[in-house]
Amino acid sequence: MLSLYYFLVLIGGVVPLVAAHYPDHEIDFPRHCVNFGASLNLPNVTVNFAEHVPAGTNLTFSQDYGLDTCQRPYQVVYTNTCRIAMNVTTSNRSSLILEAWFPKNWTGRFLSTGNGGQSGCIQYEDMAYAGGLGFASVGANNGHNGTGGLAFFHNPDVVIDFSWRSMHTGVVLGKEMTKLFYGRPYTKSYYLGCSTGGRQGLYAAQEFPNDFDGILAGSPAIDRNALVAWNGHFFGITGNSTSNTFVSAAKWATVHTEILRQCDGLDGVLDGIIEDPTLCYPRPEALQCAPGMNTSSTCLTSDQVLTVRAVLSDYIGEDRQLIFPRLQPGAELGASKSVLGAALIFIKDWYKYVVYQNASWDPASFNIKDATYSIALNPANIATFKGNLSAFQSAGGKVMVYHGQQDDVITSPNTARYYNHVSNVMGLPSKDLDPFFRFFRVSGMGHCSKGPGAWQIGQTYIGAQGNAVDSQHNVLMRLVDWVENGDRGAPETITGVKYVNVNYPGTDTIALGVDFVRNHCRYPLRNICVDASAHRDPRSWRCE
Repeated sequence: MLSLYYFLVLIGGVVPLVAAHYPDHEIDFPRHCVNFGASLNLPNVTVNFAEHVPAGTNLTFSQDYGLDTCQRPYQVVYTNTCRIAMNVTTSNRSSLILEAWFPKNWTGRFLSTGNGGQSGCIQYEDMAYAGGLGFASVGANNGHNGTGGLAFFHNPDVVIDFSWRSMHTGVVLGKEMTKLFYGRPYTKSYYLGCSTGGRQGLYAAQEFPNDFDGILAGSPAIDRNALVAWNGHFFGITGNSTSNTFVSAAKWATVHTEILRQCDGLDGVLDGIIEDPTLCYPRPEALQCAPGMNTSSTCLTSDQVLTVRAVLSDYIGEDRQLIFPRLQPGAELGASKSVLGAALIFIKDWYKYVVYQNASWDPASFNIKDATYSIALNPANIATFKGNLSAFQSAGGKVMVYHGQQDDVITSPNTARYYNHVSNVMGLPSKDLDPFFRFFRVSGMGHCSKGPGAWQIGQTYIGAQGNAVDSQHNVLMRLVDWVENGDRGAPETITGVKYVNVNYPGTDTIALGVDFVRNHCRYPLRNICVDASAHRDPRSWRCE
């Protein structure tokens, strides 16, 4: 447990998520909300409803039309909010559902949320979080409902919505509605998203450099065609549960323990976290079963050793060039339940309905030629890997990227690869990227959240006493500080918190207090422990 002193320092920064009233707080806010929705008249927009939502309301959402797969049946709203839901036509055969949330405690800031995975699911949790912090926000369903890809079938307009048009359309409309609702324009425009949402944010920086003043992109699904292929290629390595090459979840747990044994101490302390997986090149041969021991759960057969080595190796293409970096060591335990346990789920709909437009295509047949074809096809320009952010830089924008170093869905070395790609394409060393583009590696964090590390960095709302709003402990507010205060707000580190978790990998328990705090370094710096006896204290670590 963290010392009482540091716990009190931390929660001293936790305040209710409110801000000064920017609109006239004497107006009848509920009536203004309903009247605004009734009178809204914008091209291609049909208002479905407008409602005032009092602070503390637990909204419930329809689970029809495939939305049950979104697993968002309800959402608590943290501040008095005007909620506008609308249908927006994007072509003669595509449309999107867009919501705009206008908080009474508006700070003058506008924010767009993103999406996740292949989903057409509004990120209500992000909209509520942004509203609590005083942002007017928008979120959309990416042009289709639910997490399936059937809507893409023989309809490239829906694929375009999914790739970029849904979010950009929401930004354009959201900014205009914000001005109309409050009677004055927004001051600064921000973005918040992770995974597919991270990709959407970087797409905006690349293709729509004036959409945002500040972009917060987490665990970005960039080079997306290669990413989907990477997810799919694992089945060819592991086979199914009857294959000699298959590694069970129990054996992956054994592998994880061995990888920690080999690599945990590379950062100067044994704490169950591989701080920098790029330094870790484990030998799975250390788990080779002795003769006659092949059925043991504590060792690997020769075939399984090769499987582990292949899983932890880069994915190489037909031209012998890199398709996608290796799964970072340390993420194998989570990956055994995601990309390794259900690899075909990640490629099935995309290849059936978009790449080949063939509903009978068998995902088990996936091979390197499929990867080559889809990467070259790049439907709706979805790759998001150009690396030229010159227009965004010229517009004065700032982008902060973070990625968990124990991500079991999108391997974290790919984001470092993107950072280096931007540096190369723009011809800028790190010191010249720093004024507008910074990347932070969050040790021990899984995909966007959770994990054994200090993963709570303010990227999402986790409870009344779980979010500090000072910029060092809240990455969204750090972005605001950087955008609005220039170089003196530029982040050198971001601070993460790990709450006590008695049943990892379950949910951290805020009521049990803070386990430890850690400052995460700006890439390409790495974190080194200089006092292993006090490794829970952030002062015991140094960026080098």
